[in-house]
Amino acid sequence: MNLVVRVKEIKGHCPVYKVNDSFRLIGGYKLVSEKPLCMHSLAALLPHYNALTVSPPGKWGLAGKENPDKAYVQCLDAHPYTDGGTAIFEISREEW
Repeated sequence: MNLVVRVKEIKGHCPVYKVNDSFRLIGGYKLVSEKPLCMHSLAALLPHYNALTVSPPGKWGLAGKENPDKAYVQCLDAHPYTDGGTAIFEISREEW
């Protein structure tokens, strides 16, 4: 199962991402992106990416309210205190 990670929303100002930017995790461990990535986003994704490749988001408490087939996580930037931006990511599963 591959994962597509898309920026759903940004709170504050993110210096790296724009809404709808995306990257992929292929084969469970290959990170593919045409643009630079932020370490905050990778830190938010690391605890979950393996689990999401083998079972649906609902099993891990990450399912969206409107679309339970998609998972949601956010980066670690505490934007109200850093003047940065917190990116919220929508993660979709796709067959190989």
